[in-house]
Amino acid sequence: MNRLGAETSPYLLQHADNPVDWYPWGDQAFERARAEDRAILLSIGYAACHWCHVMEHESFEDVEIARLMNERFVCVKVDREERPDVDGLYMEATVALTGHGGWPMTVFLTPEGKPFWAGTYFPPEPRFNMPSFRQVLLAIAELWKERRDDVGAQAEQLTAAIREAGELAPSSEPLTTGLLYGALSDLRRHFDPQRGGFGGAPKFPPASTIEFLLRMHHGDLADDALPMSRLTLERMALGGMYDVLGGGFHRYSVDADWLVPHFEKMLYDNALLASAYLHGWVVTGDDRFRRVVEETLSYLVREMRLPGGGFASSQDADTDGVEGLTYTWTAGEIEAVLGEPHEEWLQPFEHGRSIIRGEVPEDARRRLFEVREARAQPGQDDKALAAWNGLALAAFAEAGRRLERDDLLDVARSLAEFLLGSLSDDHGRLLRTYREGVAKIDGYLEDYANVANGLLELYFATGELRWLEEAARLGRLAAELFADPAQGGFFVAAADGDGLVARRKELDDNPTPSGNSMLAFVLLRLSRLYGDADLEGAAVSVFRLARPLAERAPSAVGHLLCALDLHFSSPREVAIVGEDDELRRAALAGLQPNAVFAFSRSADDPAAERVPLLTGKGLVDGRPAVYVCERFACQAPVTAPADLKPV
Repeated sequence: MNRLGAETSPYLLQHADNPVDWYPWGDQAFERARAEDRAILLSIGYAACHWCHVMEHESFEDVEIARLMNERFVCVKVDREERPDVDGLYMEATVALTGHGGWPMTVFLTPEGKPFWAGTYFPPEPRFNMPSFRQVLLAIAELWKERRDDVGAQAEQLTAAIREAGELAPSSEPLTTGLLYGALSDLRRHFDPQRGGFGGAPKFPPASTIEFLLRMHHGDLADDALPMSRLTLERMALGGMYDVLGGGFHRYSVDADWLVPHFEKMLYDNALLASAYLHGWVVTGDDRFRRVVEETLSYLVREMRLPGGGFASSQDADTDGVEGLTYTWTAGEIEAVLGEPHEEWLQPFEHGRSIIRGEVPEDARRRLFEVREARAQPGQDDKALAAWNGLALAAFAEAGRRLERDDLLDVARSLAEFLLGSLSDDHGRLLRTYREGVAKIDGYLEDYANVANGLLELYFATGELRWLEEAARLGRLAAELFADPAQGGFFVAAADGDGLVARRKELDDNPTPSGNSMLAFVLLRLSRLYGDADLEGAAVSVFRLARPLAERAPSAVGHLLCALDLHFSSPREVAIVGEDDELRRAALAGLQPNAVFAFSRSADDPAAERVPLLTGKGLVDGRPAVYVCERFACQAPVTAPADLKPV
């Protein structure tokens, strides 16, 4: 067993028995590289990555290739999900050098951590116009030995370019709703009118873009925003990428029709899509969307929930080394269970097996699922990541409120306790990852932003002041830890982090909301609850930084567009005083994507002292009341549900 045997990441532990002398990311590896004047071979992947498994079996388990790696390099293995700062930095270098990125990612560094050569998957023998991994190793070792000056120049040039990108100046152009209309025009051009979604194969679920379109429909800014979002939601749920037997979504489809998936299931996809389908149901009333929400959240509870209340990161694409084996069927297997082959449900996949797509009756679904559960199951990456669990918290909390399901709210409360307990240190700072009793790695921007947003949704769902105050604490702390006072926006990692060769900012919302866009969204909502203009200003600094990207590639910044819509909207601040379930339900009804809510039992409630929006707002003639305000200027309080105007 190599040094990875002491790690907690399932991905790193998968490589603990490799003959490669792997180091985890850290000072020890770099000290050895400097002492022995060796280049570092950095390999980055994640547990659910199919091609990461392939390269491990082909190369890292090969004794001769491992010997060559050990003799010529200091070898470092990183779980990209644990270290998004390391992954993002060297992915930027890989894309700059090769024009594309992906995992497994292979990057060669100087002992100072500066990249000078990179690629992704390499086969054990030359094929597909790719050199073998052995050829790569020999060529880079020769380059390091014979052309050190060239290596140094390349490393300096590349590192300088990455640093320069992180120092992007804010735009001086005005922020206007024209950015939203321009984004709509761009989305129309790329929309697939037959299958939904944007662009061709492969297709990734565009959860944040759907949220933006639903907002544009709510604001009456586009007649086609709802049809685009609705068709996409409908087509994604037909089966294939969506698991019609067990619920939940696979990561993406390799085709344009959402049919043949890449079979891993990720926590973040399912959390974001549960929220998107929930909002689709609220807007359309389509019970198919509600069913997808409930099935997806049931899947997460059944298969991804961990002891202690958190959720695992992912499930593998492979079972026993075969992609999709657990999830695919033959007509004979279905006939053995149901007495009929039901070939009308089957779409061909590989190796004579098929994917189920179609309306499968409930009894048949149950019986087929029971048989499927008895099969070998894909592996699970059971580390809990704060950022992804924050997305799940938002989904469970809002679904519990809107679907009036106390069981989902119980899951959300338990998850919040886990995040504020097991995934926080003694000083109240978030940690990135938790597994089997061990929490470690200081939290990143996205951890703080997503958890704060989830806590806000839990507050809106329960009215329990603790969750608002924790959301505000984490949001303000994030604005302090990650801010760039010079150029605006927020860095991925705090200034007191590991000291990588460049500090970076991320603005891209694929596949998850960037920490910048989510924190901007959170700070805007907090500013409207607390009347804090500084929080709003910090959010606006993100928009100024991201403006060129929003104009150039709006499909890449779906959540940023949601935050921009919130910024442009007239504030709607709703104070709910007293305990009247019917009145409260009416106040919270509808999508209201740009509203914030605050709750107190009466003017004497401690919340009235600690939440500025509640100050001076009490019962009306002893009756519960709702105050609808804009920048703290309030309409006359409403005491009857029927008198609340729909929004």
